[in-house]
Amino acid sequence: MSGSEGASQDFESLYGNHHGWLLAWVNWRLGNAADAADLAHDAFVRLLTRPCKFDNARHARTYLRRMANGMCIDLWRRRDLEQAWLDALAAQPEPTVSSAEDQAMVLQALGEIDAMLRGLPPKTAHAFVMAVACEMTDQEVADVLGVSSRMVRKYVAQAMLSCMKLEARLAAGMAGTPQVAAP
Repeated sequence: MSGSEGASQDFESLYGNHHGWLLAWVNWRLGNAADAADLAHDAFVRLLTRPCKFDNARHARTYLRRMANGMCIDLWRRRDLEQAWLDALAAQPEPTVSSAEDQAMVLQALGEIDAMLRGLPPKTAHAFVMAVACEMTDQEVADVLGVSSRMVRKYVAQAMLSCMKLEARLAAGMAGTPQVAAP
Protein backbone atom coordinates (compact mmCIF):
# COMPACT_ATOMS: atom_id res chain seq x y z
CA MET A 1 0.00 0.00 0.00
CA SER A 2 1.44 3.39 -1.03
CA GLY A 3 1.74 6.44 1.25
CA SER A 4 -1.14 8.26 -0.43
CA GLU A 5 -3.43 5.24 -0.01
CA GLY A 6 -2.54 5.10 3.68
CA ALA A 7 -3.24 8.81 4.07
CA SER A 8 -6.56 8.35 2.26
CA GLN A 9 -7.56 5.53 4.59
CA ASP A 10 -6.46 7.58 7.61
CA PHE A 11 -8.61 10.47 6.41
CA GLU A 12 -11.61 8.22 5.76
CA SER A 13 -11.25 6.75 9.22
CA LEU A 14 -10.88 10.20 10.79
CA TYR A 15 -13.92 11.46 8.89
CA GLY A 16 -16.03 8.43 9.76
CA ASN A 17 -15.08 8.52 13.44
CA HIS A 18 -15.33 12.26 14.07
CA HIS A 19 -17.60 13.96 11.53
CA GLY A 20 -20.83 13.33 13.47
CA TRP A 21 -19.24 14.53 16.71
CA LEU A 22 -17.80 17.67 15.05
CA LEU A 23 -21.12 18.44 13.35
CA ALA A 24 -22.94 18.22 16.70
CA TRP A 25 -20.32 20.39 18.42
CA VAL A 26 -20.41 23.10 15.71
CA ASN A 27 -24.22 23.01 15.68
CA TRP A 28 -24.15 23.59 19.44
CA ARG A 29 -21.74 26.56 18.94
CA LEU A 30 -23.63 28.17 16.07
CA GLY A 31 -27.19 27.13 16.80
CA ASN A 32 -27.82 26.68 13.08
CA ALA A 33 -27.76 23.25 11.44
CA ALA A 34 -27.08 24.53 7.92
CA ASP A 35 -24.12 26.67 9.00
CA ALA A 36 -22.87 23.81 11.16
CA ALA A 37 -22.96 21.38 8.22
CA ASP A 38 -21.08 23.85 6.01
CA LEU A 39 -18.46 24.55 8.64
CA ALA A 40 -17.92 20.88 9.56
CA HIS A 41 -17.52 20.08 5.87
CA ASP A 42 -15.05 22.95 5.43
CA ALA A 43 -13.06 21.74 8.45
CA PHE A 44 -12.59 18.31 6.90
CA VAL A 45 -11.75 19.82 3.50
CA ARG A 46 -9.10 21.91 5.22
CA LEU A 47 -7.81 18.79 6.97
CA LEU A 48 -7.75 16.95 3.64
CA THR A 49 -5.63 19.69 2.05
CA ARG A 50 -3.29 19.81 5.07
CA PRO A 51 -3.14 16.26 6.43
CA CYS A 52 -2.19 15.67 10.06
CA LYS A 53 -1.29 12.49 11.88
CA PHE A 54 -2.87 12.07 15.31
CA ASP A 55 -1.69 9.83 18.12
CA ASN A 56 -5.19 9.05 19.33
CA ALA A 57 -8.84 10.04 19.00
CA ARG A 58 -8.56 12.62 21.78
CA HIS A 59 -5.83 14.53 19.92
CA ALA A 60 -7.86 14.39 16.72
CA ARG A 61 -10.94 15.82 18.42
CA THR A 62 -8.91 18.52 20.18
CA TYR A 63 -7.41 19.55 16.85
CA LEU A 64 -10.77 19.47 15.05
CA ARG A 65 -12.47 21.45 17.84
CA ARG A 66 -9.77 24.15 17.80
CA MET A 67 -9.89 24.41 14.03
CA ALA A 68 -13.70 24.55 14.00
CA ASN A 69 -13.74 27.10 16.83
CA GLY A 70 -11.44 29.36 14.79
CA MET A 71 -13.70 28.89 11.79
CA CYS A 72 -16.75 29.83 13.93
CA ILE A 73 -14.98 32.99 15.06
CA ASP A 74 -14.12 33.83 11.44
CA LEU A 75 -17.76 33.29 10.47
CA TRP A 76 -18.99 35.60 13.24
CA ARG A 77 -16.45 38.27 12.33
CA ARG A 78 -17.41 38.09 8.67
CA ARG A 79 -21.10 38.36 9.56
CA ASP A 80 -20.44 41.31 11.90
CA LEU A 81 -18.52 43.03 9.12
CA GLU A 82 -21.28 42.32 6.61
CA GLN A 83 -23.89 43.67 9.04
CA ALA A 84 -21.84 46.81 9.69
CA TRP A 85 -21.60 47.34 5.93
CA LEU A 86 -25.35 46.85 5.49
CA ASP A 87 -26.05 49.25 8.38
CA ALA A 88 -23.75 51.84 6.81
CA LEU A 89 -25.51 51.44 3.47
CA ALA A 90 -28.92 51.73 5.12
CA ALA A 91 -27.83 54.93 6.86
CA GLN A 92 -26.95 56.55 3.54
CA PRO A 93 -29.60 58.88 2.19
CA GLU A 94 -31.56 57.61 -0.73
CA PRO A 95 -30.25 59.01 -3.97
CA THR A 96 -32.65 61.54 -5.36
CA VAL A 97 -33.17 62.41 -8.95
CA SER A 98 -34.05 66.01 -9.48
CA SER A 99 -36.52 66.95 -12.13
CA ALA A 100 -35.32 68.96 -15.10
CA GLU A 101 -37.16 71.97 -13.66
CA ASP A 102 -35.37 71.62 -10.29
CA GLN A 103 -32.02 71.27 -12.05
CA ALA A 104 -32.72 74.40 -14.09
CA MET A 105 -33.64 76.32 -10.93
CA VAL A 106 -30.42 75.22 -9.22
CA LEU A 107 -28.36 76.23 -12.23
CA GLN A 108 -30.13 79.58 -12.34
CA ALA A 109 -29.47 80.13 -8.62
CA LEU A 110 -25.80 79.23 -9.09
CA GLY A 111 -25.61 81.70 -11.96
CA GLU A 112 -27.14 84.38 -9.74
CA ILE A 113 -24.64 83.63 -6.96
CA ASP A 114 -21.77 83.80 -9.44
CA ALA A 115 -23.04 87.14 -10.77
CA MET A 116 -23.43 88.46 -7.22
CA LEU A 117 -19.85 87.45 -6.34
CA ARG A 118 -18.52 89.00 -9.56
CA GLY A 119 -20.35 92.22 -8.67
CA LEU A 120 -18.49 92.50 -5.37
CA PRO A 121 -15.08 94.14 -5.05
CA PRO A 122 -12.42 91.45 -5.63
CA LYS A 123 -11.08 91.41 -2.05
CA THR A 124 -14.62 91.16 -0.66
CA ALA A 125 -15.48 88.21 -2.93
CA HIS A 126 -12.18 86.45 -2.21
CA ALA A 127 -12.51 86.97 1.55
CA PHE A 128 -16.06 85.57 1.48
CA VAL A 129 -15.16 82.48 -0.55
CA MET A 130 -12.09 81.72 1.58
CA ALA A 131 -13.98 82.21 4.85
CA VAL A 132 -17.19 80.39 3.91
CA ALA A 133 -16.35 77.82 1.24
CA CYS A 134 -12.76 77.06 2.31
CA GLU A 135 -13.52 77.43 6.04
CA MET A 136 -10.41 79.54 6.62
CA THR A 137 -10.10 81.62 9.79
CA ASP A 138 -10.21 85.41 9.64
CA GLN A 139 -6.47 85.54 10.31
CA GLU A 140 -5.70 83.01 7.56
CA VAL A 141 -7.75 85.04 5.06
CA ALA A 142 -6.10 88.26 6.27
CA ASP A 143 -2.66 86.75 5.70
CA VAL A 144 -3.58 85.71 2.15
CA LEU A 145 -5.13 89.08 1.25
CA GLY A 146 -2.58 91.20 3.10
CA VAL A 147 -5.19 92.98 5.23
CA SER A 148 -6.19 92.95 8.90
CA SER A 149 -8.56 90.33 10.31
CA ARG A 150 -10.95 93.18 11.15
CA MET A 151 -11.04 94.10 7.45
CA VAL A 152 -11.74 90.45 6.60
CA ARG A 153 -14.77 90.49 8.93
CA LYS A 154 -15.97 93.67 7.17
CA TYR A 155 -15.56 92.06 3.73
CA VAL A 156 -17.40 88.92 4.81
CA ALA A 157 -20.22 90.99 6.32
CA GLN A 158 -20.61 92.92 3.04
CA ALA A 159 -20.74 89.68 1.06
CA MET A 160 -23.25 88.16 3.50
CA LEU A 161 -25.48 91.21 3.06
CA SER A 162 -25.33 90.72 -0.72
CA CYS A 163 -26.20 87.02 -0.22
CA MET A 164 -29.20 87.90 1.91
CA LYS A 165 -30.44 90.37 -0.71
CA LEU A 166 -30.02 87.73 -3.41
CA GLU A 167 -31.83 85.15 -1.28
CA ALA A 168 -34.74 87.55 -0.80
CA ARG A 169 -34.91 88.16 -4.57
CA LEU A 170 -34.78 84.44 -5.32
CA ALA A 171 -37.43 83.68 -2.71
CA ALA A 172 -39.69 86.34 -4.17
CA GLY A 173 -39.25 84.80 -7.61
CA MET A 174 -37.66 87.92 -8.94
CA ALA A 175 -34.19 86.57 -9.63
CA GLY A 176 -32.77 87.89 -12.85
CA THR A 177 -35.31 90.69 -13.12
CA PRO A 178 -34.11 94.23 -12.59
CA GLN A 179 -35.03 95.89 -9.33
CA VAL A 180 -37.23 98.94 -9.83
CA ALA A 181 -37.10 101.61 -7.17
CA ALA A 182 -40.44 102.55 -5.70
CA PRO A 183 -41.59 106.15 -6.47
